[in-house]
Amino acid sequence: MDLWIPMTLAAAFCQNGRSALQKQLKQTLNTWGATASRFVYAAPLAVGLLAVLTIERGTPLPAPPAAFFAYAIVGGISQVLATGLLIHLFSRANFAAATAFTKTEPVQAALVGIILLGDTLTLPALLAIIASILGIILISLSRTAGHKLKPDSSLWIGLLSGACFAVSSVSLRGASLSLGEVGLLLSTSITLAFVTIIQSVMLLGWLGLREPGQVAKLFGAWRQAGWVGLIGFLGSMAWVMAFTLKDAASVKAVGQVEILFTLIASHVVFREHITARELAGILLVASGVIGIVLLGG
Repeated sequence: MDLWIPMTLAAAFCQNGRSALQKQLKQTLNTWGATASRFVYAAPLAVGLLAVLTIERGTPLPAPPAAFFAYAIVGGISQVLATGLLIHLFSRANFAAATAFTKTEPVQAALVGIILLGDTLTLPALLAIIASILGIILISLSRTAGHKLKPDSSLWIGLLSGACFAVSSVSLRGASLSLGEVGLLLSTSITLAFVTIIQSVMLLGWLGLREPGQVAKLFGAWRQAGWVGLIGFLGSMAWVMAFTLKDAASVKAVGQVEILFTLIASHVVFREHITARELAGILLVASGVIGIVLLGG
């Protein structure tokens, strides 16, 4: 088995666990405070690992090219936005449905390619897109008092979150690959250390200026937020390693196994009832996303 596959499975497992912890943390912090927990508590771990690797090398770190900083900054910012939107979505939809919305990122990439670049798709891939769209509709439909079906506004938040995750995945892969032949672990560590520092400074600065009380609450909740940071750090290491070894689309296709972890967490941890309609929609989204990548997207 290629290394990127177990790395992706580990990343998906960690990501689901981190999201579940952040959903719980939102009872103490607001959306951006809970978002910051992932990066602020992961940054020291990323920097510490990079320091250990540097000492073991016995030589200075390679000078990153300009492309590295461009990719890393874009990837870091888009990851913050994607995470914040996902956490905000937790208050509007149940855990399983909220997570499913973000699983459309490879589908969005394929559709953008058709519109902007004139890319073509095979018939199976087109059917996979239709399956995902039907799944999104099933999840997002909500019944009003008059029993009429209408799209839930959470749909657009979820789609935007998925788009930001897609940009982040491709950008972090570009940052790691731009470092050249320095070794998988070192390139991943350099990328993650730089990105988490940028993310932490950005979020702490924002919270300090706009919501200073959240900074104190963030550090006051270190017992729970620390676990978010640790699990987020392990997941990010696994994601970036997988992106370095394989294209982001393929990695994200295998990563759809997170949907299964999400269903388990939604039912067991949060005691949320998943309707048959939501379950069918989640499975359609997952099958469509996998199909668009594996069948010619």
